[in-house]
Amino acid sequence: MYERKIPPSLNCGLDLIGEVLYGKWKIRLLWFINEGNKRPSELQRKIPDASRRLLNMQLNELQEHELITKVIYPVVPPKVEYSLTEFGKSLIPVIAALGQWGDEYQERLRTVILERLEQVTGQ
Repeated sequence: MYERKIPPSLNCGLDLIGEVLYGKWKIRLLWFINEGNKRPSELQRKIPDASRRLLNMQLNELQEHELITKVIYPVVPPKVEYSLTEFGKSLIPVIAALGQWGDEYQERLRTVILERLEQVTGQ
């Protein structure tokens, strides 16, 4: 299990948000669960670049932060579904605003990101 070398800074709202949402796929997981994609296989299909192990780790962290709940149905084979808590639902307008900002500035952001990649890789 990962153990932090430096304790998290929890002095302001941005620090707290970063602590809860830090992770490549967490925002997308919350968004897709909100859209109704609740089963792990559905989430995996929505985010094919992520490994199942990483998605499970990030789903567990979202659950620990009380943003989602996990229900395991007693059937064979086991059925698992995730859903947003009320606390998690309160994040959806924030995520929507971030997505809208990204859509509005996507050309500029794409250019900046690609230029940075070219500098780093020397291409």
